[in-house]
Amino acid sequence: MRRIAVLASGGGSNLQAILDHLAALGAAAPAAVTLVVSDRADGYALERARARGVVAAHLPRSAPDDALERLLDEHRCDLVVLAGYLRLVPEPVVRRWSGRMLNIHPALLPAFGGHGMYGHRVHEAVLAAGVRLSGATVHFVNEQFDRGAIVAQWPVPVRPDDTVETLAQRVLAVEHRLYPWCVEAVARGDVRLDDDGHVHGSLPYAFPRFAVEGPRHPFVPDE
Repeated sequence: MRRIAVLASGGGSNLQAILDHLAALGAAAPAAVTLVVSDRADGYALERARARGVVAAHLPRSAPDDALERLLDEHRCDLVVLAGYLRLVPEPVVRRWSGRMLNIHPALLPAFGGHGMYGHRVHEAVLAAGVRLSGATVHFVNEQFDRGAIVAQWPVPVRPDDTVETLAQRVLAVEHRLYPWCVEAVARGDVRLDDDGHVHGSLPYAFPRFAVEGPRHPFVPDE
């Protein structure tokens, strides 16, 4: 079974989605979360980890540059999953875990990505641009912000009456479904980043269909 480290700075709702998904797979799960790292001592992601018996580590911003790599080595982590981690991952870590490090972004990359584009800033930019479609993107991590090879995307319609809060809520609901699927697929080897820089393979799940105005419920497709 592969060992996953999740890096999170905030509440860790995507972490919770991954934990729940892997737990639901039971003995068929290809991996387990064995380490959660946060740069915030009061980050709720650490509480979520402790509640599941997962090692929870606070890595302050003042920590040495190699502290994260040493933590990942100590816990023999095969995969690294970023879940709202707002600290720059050191380049040596990105290079060593190339093809084994995932991130999720609350928009359809390459649009609305890059340095400083995270959280509500992304949704503010989407609404300001007047686009009619946003969504979530899971991608492999490389040395450039939000420019790694894309694993999967799930579109979310932008409604005329959307606010930052309503759009963020619907995109987050999609993240909670999409990210665990991608983590599972990469852990199984069903999806991989090859030497040619392209993603090969496919997810084990089919996406629901959406009506133009968006789903009535985050996980129930309109017919």
